[in-house]
Amino acid sequence: MATPEVSMEHHHGVTLSIAKDDTKDSTTPSSSPFTRLIFSQKLIAELIATYFLVFAGCGAITVDIDKKNLGQPGVAIVWGSAVMVMIYAVGHVSGAHINPAVTIAFASCKRFPWKEVPGYVITQILASILASGTLRLILSGEHDHFVGNAPPRSDLQSLVVEIIITFYLMFVITAVATDDRATGQLAGVAIGSTVVLNVMFAGPISGASMNPARSIGPALMWNRYNGLWIYIFGPMIGAVGGAWAYNTLRFTDKPLNEKTKGASQQ
Repeated sequence: MATPEVSMEHHHGVTLSIAKDDTKDSTTPSSSPFTRLIFSQKLIAELIATYFLVFAGCGAITVDIDKKNLGQPGVAIVWGSAVMVMIYAVGHVSGAHINPAVTIAFASCKRFPWKEVPGYVITQILASILASGTLRLILSGEHDHFVGNAPPRSDLQSLVVEIIITFYLMFVITAVATDDRATGQLAGVAIGSTVVLNVMFAGPISGASMNPARSIGPALMWNRYNGLWIYIFGPMIGAVGGAWAYNTLRFTDKPLNEKTKGASQQ
């Protein structure tokens, strides 16, 4: 099974997604009770991982707004650490995508079955909504701050930045999750570090979401949709581009339709 993934956020958002799980060909039917059980386990893993990613990352933003004691670097480290921990925790179960853009990018390269994409994407968005709702419930009153994404500058500028940083993130994810020559057991560290870097320098420019689910959850809970389309389409475009870019660099003895191997098993 392939392994890592990540996500980004608001002011200094992070929502990365990474590696993939071992899968059958996208066209292979799988309707046996055992197969359905395995898929259910993957969805539960994605739900838990995405929930705690958004809860930790957005919670850090709230604390920083209130106490001013984390700063951009601190928030970036929280996002990156959350991604890294979840990769090692559930990467061997679901691939730890925790990001719709990552799931769709892998599917576009035939490294994840399209028939499983809807389940993954819906679960990731649901987890983000639940995490955002939990934060709003426990941090009410004067601590109730919008922790979603909104363009700090122009829409075009934010869109371009989201495409670039998600391309960068997905390029790294594809490398460590699908190539035997890459980092192997250090996949989580590589992906988490990429999230930290992206949030630190792109947070003030676009919010550094890199993850549609991370942006959709808070937008729904706070009923604020300004520029939401940027954080849906930007990461999608960037992730697909990053996945395909790395595939073009692989040696010819690594076919495009080769099943993703779990980084944790390399």
